[in-house]
Amino acid sequence: MSADWRPCATPARLAARARLLARARAFFAERQVLEVDTPLIVNAAVSDVHIHAAEVQLAGAGAVPHFLHTSPEYAMKRLLAAGSGDIYQICHVVRGFESGRLHNPEFTLIEWYRLGFSLEALMDEVEALVRALLAEGAGARRSERLSYREVFRRALGLDPFSAGAPELAAAAAAAGFSGSAASTRDECLELLMGAQIGPTLGHGGLTFVYGYPASQAALARLDPQEPRAAQRFELYAEGIELANGFHELADAAEQRARFAHEQAERARRALPVRALDERLLAALAQGLPDCAGVALGFDRTLMLATGAAHIDEVLPFPTARA
Repeated sequence: MSADWRPCATPARLAARARLLARARAFFAERQVLEVDTPLIVNAAVSDVHIHAAEVQLAGAGAVPHFLHTSPEYAMKRLLAAGSGDIYQICHVVRGFESGRLHNPEFTLIEWYRLGFSLEALMDEVEALVRALLAEGAGARRSERLSYREVFRRALGLDPFSAGAPELAAAAAAAGFSGSAASTRDECLELLMGAQIGPTLGHGGLTFVYGYPASQAALARLDPQEPRAAQRFELYAEGIELANGFHELADAAEQRARFAHEQAERARRALPVRALDERLLAALAQGLPDCAGVALGFDRTLMLATGAAHIDEVLPFPTARA
């Protein structure tokens, strides 16, 4: 008889999961941020080359493809454009090619949007939530905020904005990456950040990295003081990325152009190219209020809170046992 019917998470970690979810909801209730619930099944997949949506075929829906959402972002922005005000959501999302110590194809995000918040104000709130979730384990953790340029200079001695492609390729090769994996400037930067720099950040603390390259802005505004940089941050703790936040782009035409660029890059990489989410673009055209938004990896935060070494240890049933 198979023994893998048992949950992976221990009863103690299941109880910790429930406590942290309750703390998160209390945190937002205190700040009068509305909890919302958006669909798991959506009609349009994201175009980001790093995110792989699971396609589903619904009986009775004909040949029309549907997808499991990889983030509630698009639907939440439609709510924002419709006048919802500050909102948050705790939900499961699904992404392909996500498997490893820190990855499971299905995982839990806490995503929220704050009207009128600057990126700095949102970083303050992210830190406050993470400290609330970690509770007694947060006390000794210092906090620091470093620019993307600063962490590259400190770790690798190069400027990510002015370094040439050959210099970045040489740094990627020295880190063990070469060939098609590091064939463009952005691919080199992403590999260096993910494999060389990120794992060194946030040890004994909470490290925010802000000012990512404009080419990695995704759905973020560009910095008016430094157009080569995006108003985007990530949070690291113990070398693990916990959160990714933006001062949200509200320009529908600019967002459409970025999506088209991503589609072209997907075609270059022989990835599926799918139709754009026209409902999101229509919502942006209608008017997205000035806001900042962030997604926090709940399972990774729970790992930090409970001392788990592998994401499976905090999941009742990882995908392999689902």
